Amino acid sequence: MDFGYQQHAGKRYDDVSVIFRIKSRPYLAMTQQLLVYVPPHPLIKHWLAVARDVATPSVLFRSAITELGRWLTYEAARDWLPTLETTVQSPLDTCPATLINPEIPVAVVPILRAGLGLLEGAQTLLPLASIYHLGLVRNEETLEPLCYLNKLPEKFDPQTRVLITDPMLATGGSIMAAMAELVQRGVDPALTRIVCVVAAPTALQKLNAAYPGLIVYTATIDATLNSKGYIVPGLGDAGDRIFGT
Repeated sequence: MDFGYQQHAGKRYDDVSVIFRIKSRPYLAMTQQLLVYVPPHPLIKHWLAVARDVATPSVLFRSAITELGRWLTYEAARDWLPTLETTVQSPLDTCPATLINPEIPVAVVPILRAGLGLLEGAQTLLPLASIYHLGLVRNEETLEPLCYLNKLPEKFDPQTRVLITDPMLATGGSIMAAMAELVQRGVDPALTRIVCVVAAPTALQKLNAAYPGLIVYTATIDATLNSKGYIVPGLGDAGDRIFGT
């Protein structure tokens, strides 16, 4: 499993090596292993710090998650959005141009309810994307996910680019359930991106085993889960903090 960017270079998480690669992303996307990017952007670091702080009020926490959704989606879109080459007429001459290809569908799947916080930021960059809600709640005793809302279509176009938003990848139960639902409906994991705020090695290892070639963008990686399956230090209950409940 490869972890991009230098922030986590040289560290290990539960026997998972974190390394720094300088290869181009298109090359890495062809490898048969999970790729995890931790962008070293100062705004991502800033809003992560705001979100982590226990003293941050709900309204500011919600803003922090929105901003993290925006900047992590910006990073995820680099080699993911479908484009087409054309020409445009400038005031002085024609010139080559690259545009987003409107013929290839783009979808965002927020994992409710906390994924809605990241969705708001993602939508500022992907205003034409279709939004498909998937509601999953974790059984606090078994830590297994239960689906209470599924607005996914019966079948996706095989070229669909799918962005999943879920602030916390902890035990991996919810994200694995979401991926299973999407793949069953024709989504290609190689065309899928996961945007989260904090990821734990437990979840990443499960994704790596089931979906090699999948790409995750996260603000940070925390190595520890407590007895309740929460990431430590993490963010606490992201859903409660987003919605003030």
